Amino acid sequence: MDKLREQESIGRDISHLFRSIRNFMGRRLQPYGIGDAQFPFLMLLLHEDGISQERLATYLKCDRATSARSIARLEHAGYVRRLVDPEDRRAYKVFLTEQGQELGDVLWSVSKELNGILLEGFSDEEKLAFRKMIKRAGMNISKWEQIRKTADE
Repeated sequence: MDKLREQESIGRDISHLFRSIRNFMGRRLQPYGIGDAQFPFLMLLLHEDGISQERLATYLKCDRATSARSIARLEHAGYVRRLVDPEDRRAYKVFLTEQGQELGDVLWSVSKELNGILLEGFSDEEKLAFRKMIKRAGMNISKWEQIRKTADE
């Protein structure tokens, strides 16, 4: 029974952490008229402005509809603009507006604050190990999802 509770707690703990991060991000980003779900889109565009809407969705591991809603919300807020891809008239490329670029400093600050809170009290070695373990767990679930997706086809 103890082993079962230990295994169940991993998912519960990750779920709690995820919800807490979303709440934190939502409170920090609310004054700018965006939600926590738009944060990763903006951060990716700060790294790679002008990428396709489809590539944004793929990189952030969300479906096209979710991506389209987030981008539409950011567009409505004035942070991004979509332009038809000249190489594929059916696709859009997404660019930060000047207002979106100016928001970059706020986003980096919020990201740094969140990381500081999450890693408070961790040694440098623990921080590195924690990041490696999170990445490995993410890769593990991605492999499982790909295997399941292939089996379902």
